[in-house]
Amino acid sequence: MQQFFQYVTNHYLLVGATLVVVVIAAVTEFRARAAAFSSIGPSEAVRLMNGGALLVDIRGQTEFAAGHISGARNLPGATIADGAEALARFKEKAVIAYCDNGMTGGAAARHLGRLGFKHTYNLRGGLAAWRQENLPVVKG
Repeated sequence: MQQFFQYVTNHYLLVGATLVVVVIAAVTEFRARAAAFSSIGPSEAVRLMNGGALLVDIRGQTEFAAGHISGARNLPGATIADGAEALARFKEKAVIAYCDNGMTGGAAARHLGRLGFKHTYNLRGGLAAWRQENLPVVKG
């Protein structure tokens, strides 16, 4: 232990640089884990949709039939909680989850991230924000 303290004393710049690198690596790792899920607004969602993102409506079937974003798949929250096997082939694709107001969609996006989906997003404000931006909704 005495040699360790002597080494630190004699090579304080090297030890300091090592500590800085360790801190930077830890911060980068935490940011990467946090970026596995993020909230996006309707305009960013449109941009991702144009790039081939998958939309997942986690509301119930009746709410989905009453109005949803064009091209969205209906996967109620319970289906996602069971593992979302129907979406397994989309793990490398951007996936945008949404609900009525954005709260449940955030939980679904986090869960999809834990299941191994690389790029999961929550539509901030949900379908209400989508409608507020006067973006199209389809019924049926």
